[in-house]
Amino acid sequence: MKPLYLSVCLAAAGGAGLNAHAQSDAAQELAPHMKVIVSAIGEGLQPRSSGAGDTALLLSSTAGYSVAQGGGVSGLPFVNGLGDDRLKIRIDGMEITSACANHMNAPLSNIASSQVGRIEVLAGVTPVSAGGDSIGGTITVKSAAPVFAKAGEALRTGGKLVLSGRSNGEAVNAGVSATVASDSMSFGYNAAYSHAHSYEDGDGRRVAGSLYESINQSAVLALREQNQQLTMRVGTQRIPYQGFPNQFMDMTGNDGKFANAGYAGKFGWGELDASAYWQSTDHEMGFFSPERPGNMPMLTQGRNAGYALQATLPLSDASTLRLGQEFHRFRLDDFWPAVAGSMMMGPNTYININDGRRDRVALFGEAETRHDARWTSLLGARWESVRMDAGVVQPYAQNMMNAADAAAAAAFNAAGRSQRDRNLDLTALARFEADAGSTYELAAARKTRSPNLYERYSWGRGTMAMTMTNWFGDGNGYVGKVDLKPETATTLGFTAHWRGAGGPSSWFVKLNPYYNRVQDYIDVDVVGQFTPYRVANARRALLRFANHDARLYGANLSWSMPLASSGSLGSVKFGGNAAYTRGKRADGGDLYHIMPFNALLTLEHSNGAWNSRVESKLVARKERIDARRLEPETAGYALLGARTSYQMRKNVQLTAAVSNLLDKAYAEPLGGVYLSGLRAAGALQPLPGHGRSVELGLSVGF
Repeated sequence: MKPLYLSVCLAAAGGAGLNAHAQSDAAQELAPHMKVIVSAIGEGLQPRSSGAGDTALLLSSTAGYSVAQGGGVSGLPFVNGLGDDRLKIRIDGMEITSACANHMNAPLSNIASSQVGRIEVLAGVTPVSAGGDSIGGTITVKSAAPVFAKAGEALRTGGKLVLSGRSNGEAVNAGVSATVASDSMSFGYNAAYSHAHSYEDGDGRRVAGSLYESINQSAVLALREQNQQLTMRVGTQRIPYQGFPNQFMDMTGNDGKFANAGYAGKFGWGELDASAYWQSTDHEMGFFSPERPGNMPMLTQGRNAGYALQATLPLSDASTLRLGQEFHRFRLDDFWPAVAGSMMMGPNTYININDGRRDRVALFGEAETRHDARWTSLLGARWESVRMDAGVVQPYAQNMMNAADAAAAAAFNAAGRSQRDRNLDLTALARFEADAGSTYELAAARKTRSPNLYERYSWGRGTMAMTMTNWFGDGNGYVGKVDLKPETATTLGFTAHWRGAGGPSSWFVKLNPYYNRVQDYIDVDVVGQFTPYRVANARRALLRFANHDARLYGANLSWSMPLASSGSLGSVKFGGNAAYTRGKRADGGDLYHIMPFNALLTLEHSNGAWNSRVESKLVARKERIDARRLEPETAGYALLGARTSYQMRKNVQLTAAVSNLLDKAYAEPLGGVYLSGLRAAGALQPLPGHGRSVELGLSVGF
């Protein structure tokens, strides 16, 4: 019996964000389980946003999902107001932690969009088997599955070439894959390349410091026999540069390596899944472009390693038990070499995080039971131990210019830094299939997340040092707090799903209200202010991470409705979604990075080899802002886009698209502030969004 995954806050697979081809066989075989599944670029509908190189944008047509813009391939995903470290993100079984005080190498940046086989999203109330140490949901990314020859078939070979270009920013994305396989062994290679200059906004002005380049390579070897399969992957990533217009720094280098292995076996007693992985990141920040000059090297080294074991035991025809154990180890060193001749940045190396340690051990169990033809339940519990520690630190110097950092370093080194959290997750889900056309789901969960290393161990109190810790794009400065408590979220969700009798091509409506109360939500307290780049009217805040209770609530609505169907003229359907999220602190004030009301309206046409779509993205004015972070208001806007694809042959597909067709000038609500343009503009403004862009793509299988 397959696991019951109930997504209480996102659109179902086959929702408005996916075209007919994206509703792959893999998605349909999971029905009626409520997962959001998006297939790879070149195999399904490409992302709505013009930032086509960013894997985080593959889900941008999904209700309740949004992306906080960073660099061109490093956006941070949000689900119902919770994002970044509050989401569990797994890539081919690996848990990858950002090794950067600005989260420039966020987990999804470690895999190129053209390398993605599929993405699965579980929101809010997630089964304990889907991961812990998160309160917002789980995003699981899988590379393309190994391909084997059929039994008795000769050696099978194949490959794929994907090319796309975007006029705005002169962006190029390319991917190539090749496979050679027998019926028991498969070997594959995959490479992806992305490059873009700085993009232009709707007024035709270039957004300084938004250029990037990224190269990803991977190889996979898979072996199988009867009911067992072993899959091993290795890969590298090289990002020579990536601009971050809403950060004080840019990425001047990022080198990643990984190796992972996964085993799946079926036995008389049940199923066993096991995986192990290792990943390393060597990261550099500084300045590389004449669009934003400077000299301040910052180096970070991160190492992830871990394993996961899960056994699936059928207790009866109607009951299944899943038991598992996981371990994740993360090590971090963050240091800033002295700058020759600088009185402020020298003569010592600034040690920001010294031998940072974060180790998680988890045990979980969950039982899925089909009580009768209409009722199904899932109950689960997960216990985790999280140990954290960090070594002694040092400032650039002990002089007057570094007095605040010198005093902070002395206090940090004298304090106890070892912390251990004992976290308990609980999940209860019930599903009622009233009839063939309606399903109702009720879910409740307790979820926990321990602080990350920067939230606990960033220590600098000088203004410059504080501004170097900021993954929020808000232009503020941050300092950590060793004794932060874990976040504990109590989540309630309800889903009503109505659908027609015609299968995936028929109409459906899905409504998902939710409520989330978070005890000890890691927010901020204001400890000071400053003026970046000495621009007097660009006041920013100095903030300390702090626990405060919070609540988030809202609802997502998605729908699809066939309008016409004709053998000669094809079919037309109207789809879309709408999402509303509200986030507030218990002691007053709004939470940061909460997307205002937004809606996506689509009109899709399919006729033989042609698939086309016109869409409008509507976003309300962002008036509820985080005053502590000096979050800017953004105006409401509507963006019009169109896309078409033509299947020339079985293995050749052409695509063409235009985004922001009317060249609307706007600012995305989660874009943060435009720091790289502050000096030129003389005032701080929200980060401008992408102007009109024409996109062309080609996918060739061989």
